[in-house]
Amino acid sequence: QVQLVESGGGLVQAGGSLRLSCAGSGRTFSTYAMGWFRQALGKEREFVAAISWRGRSTYYADYVKGRFNISRDSAKNTVYLQMNSLKPDDTVIYYCNADYMGPSTIVAGRGTYWGQGTQVTVSS
Repeated sequence: QVQLVESGGGLVQAGGSLRLSCAGSGRTFSTYAMGWFRQALGKEREFVAAISWRGRSTYYADYVKGRFNISRDSAKNTVYLQMNSLKPDDTVIYYCNADYMGPSTIVAGRGTYWGQGTQVTVSS
């Protein structure tokens, strides 16, 4: 029912910025909480940020607070992750996530729907 497609990844220098986008489709997509996870080679999948279906509540991992911002545009069925002050440690694949149970499910890594991922590479 729900399809998620990420875009916006790429190569950036340390200290630079990127904005990731996740476009969704589905009959009730606009009512789903959404979020972002990331995973580096050989590492566990890691929570990044989440946003409630109305966009009124946001959640961030400690390591991205003050650097990343999550937002959504319900009219476009799209969630964004604005990434600023990027570091080499941010060089991972970022995955879009969505769930009808709310943002707590996203934060816990139990979102029902996942995108295919987009690669972010930050040069030192």
